[in-house]
Amino acid sequence: MKLRPGILTIIAVDRRLAKPLYRQVFEGYRDAILEGRLRPGQRLPSTRGLAEELGLSRIPVLDAFDQLLAEGYCESRVGAGTFVASTLPGERSTPLASLTAAGRRDRPGRRAPARGSAKLERPPRPWLGSSGPFHLGDAAFDQFPFATWARLLRRHARELGPATIRYADPMGYLPLRRAIATYLVTARALRCSPSEVMVLSGSQQALWVAAHALLDPGDQVLMEEPGYWGARDVFRAVQSQLVPVPVDDEGLDIARGIERAPRARLAYVTPSHQFPLGATMSASRRLQLLAWARRSGAWILEDDYDSDYRYESPPVSSLQGLDRDSRVVYIGTFSKVLFPALRLGYLVIPPDLVDRFIAVRRVMDIFPPTSPQAVLAGFIAEGHFARHLRRMRALYRERRSALVEALETELGDEVEVIGEKAGMHLVALLTRRRGDRKIAERAALAGIRVLPLSECYLGRVTRQGLVMGYGGASRSETQAAIRRLRAVIKET
Repeated sequence: MKLRPGILTIIAVDRRLAKPLYRQVFEGYRDAILEGRLRPGQRLPSTRGLAEELGLSRIPVLDAFDQLLAEGYCESRVGAGTFVASTLPGERSTPLASLTAAGRRDRPGRRAPARGSAKLERPPRPWLGSSGPFHLGDAAFDQFPFATWARLLRRHARELGPATIRYADPMGYLPLRRAIATYLVTARALRCSPSEVMVLSGSQQALWVAAHALLDPGDQVLMEEPGYWGARDVFRAVQSQLVPVPVDDEGLDIARGIERAPRARLAYVTPSHQFPLGATMSASRRLQLLAWARRSGAWILEDDYDSDYRYESPPVSSLQGLDRDSRVVYIGTFSKVLFPALRLGYLVIPPDLVDRFIAVRRVMDIFPPTSPQAVLAGFIAEGHFARHLRRMRALYRERRSALVEALETELGDEVEVIGEKAGMHLVALLTRRRGDRKIAERAALAGIRVLPLSECYLGRVTRQGLVMGYGGASRSETQAAIRRLRAVIKET
């Protein structure tokens, strides 16, 4: 195309794109300005000339120039035309596309991101990728009562009105809090009322709120060793000092913890089914922990992430139910018993701390979404939750047995199975000197998701093993995956 004198073509438009033509013109000029290809004070072509040059009508070009003027990228001078705004800084940023992860250290500017957040960055962990056999986040999703849930969703949608879409209680939807409190008192022997239950977006947000409500920077936190990395990340983010405390067959070694950090502000524990090793904290250790918290004025954060699933005994009573001094904050979640995409969990907060937790919650997200809470409240109230839990308990018992049998058949004395009496995962300790991380990386290439036990250590790694979820794999899938895993281990 022959260009008109004085008109610089720096953009292109494509009529085949779904993006409006005026938007393509606007973004073309905006990017040219931001990347320094057009300088402050430089004149733009006339809208008539540009429309002719691009083969467009004048309307999308006028709309694009209006947008450039409205957002301050350009300025109009009466009788002279449209110019790149003279107030824009002469120095330009690096185009976003060129700022790769590898080049972050060369980011312009003197200030780096917060040092605390840098501690949360980790190398790639392929075992936490998409779903696959033994993925810790998987449950028997195909067994979920989708029709019942869909019916409750439709009913809630029909009942929507002004009262259901306003700003709501930061503690959560009251009917759901009542249902949770009733369940916890009955099934987990908690001491609580609906006024002490706060609904959150899963247990990870519950950890975040609790950490901000209970800890100051520099406070010491007793952590199970090995333990849950998600909790460690939260405490690191609030600049706590993490103190690893070994666990054994009775759970957290309280005496060692007190010896290492007598003035610790908080202890994070998973007493019903220790993550990842699977021990149940003994009554003696529970009473020691509560006595320490009472004497020192410390807090206990009880993460009860999968206690509903026990296969050789009834569910173990909660630590919070033994607490007579209001030192325990209890965390629960629906991710394991229903599905993780629901993003609903909860805290049970000591009465005198409720206002403090509400203050933290208001800063974070004000209140939880009402609609999913209302659907879940109906699901519990109509008895579907209890029925689903009974069915899943039986199914996971069978799937656990299938995994244990496959490990014994295919791997024999290569592994030692522990932590299989409860929950939705077990640990296959490696009996020979093999690197669990290398095995997990190679297993991921074979479509198998096993967590290396060494990933769960804060300090020195004392045992190597594979943490394996069994909720999402059928018996036949488990057997086939273990055969592939055997080949991976033999080659490592």
